[in-house]
Amino acid sequence: MRGVPWWGLISSAAAPVLLIGGWTVAAGLQPRFDPVTDTVSALAAIGATDRWVMNLVFLLVGTCYILTALALRPAKTPGRLMLIGGAASGMMVAANPEHAGGFGSVPHFVFALIGFAGMTLWPAWASRRGPAVPWGLRPIPAAAAVAAQFALLAWFGAELILGAHQVGLAERAVGVVQAGWPLAVVLSCYLTLRAPAPSQITEPA
Repeated sequence: MRGVPWWGLISSAAAPVLLIGGWTVAAGLQPRFDPVTDTVSALAAIGATDRWVMNLVFLLVGTCYILTALALRPAKTPGRLMLIGGAASGMMVAANPEHAGGFGSVPHFVFALIGFAGMTLWPAWASRRGPAVPWGLRPIPAAAAVAAQFALLAWFGAELILGAHQVGLAERAVGVVQAGWPLAVVLSCYLTLRAPAPSQITEPA
């Protein structure tokens, strides 16, 4: 089975660091911002202070996802393409910001929805069967990753629909899991491919 190149490990590790660090810096630049009640998109909305910071983060994180998808050679191609599509849609969110005060941009909502779908479903389409498959690409862990993200998305959707007071927290929880799973998959590929095969293990004399 083909391995993951070194730059795939870097891109997968950089994505969660850039995402969490980026929204933290962008939030600190706002005169009034509550990370629990306000969405990440508000940091890049028209009228936000230094909105270019969050827009740049969207672009950099999306680029990291695309590089990771290209590097994930042990994964099935449909899953890798879905990860690329989700990343590209996330980058388009930056090109279609919200209006000042919240909602109002239909393209922003559409691209965000496509991005969430791609980032949530790609593990299932990337999974493989077989004893040599890295654990992160096996069907059961992949299904668990999808289920966990669906649960968090349901929480996020409920917060949006009901106008509750934890929409920002829910969105960040989704973002952390979606950014962390590609890294977990890449690490599982490295650990699996570097472990000695059973036939290579010799009994001591």
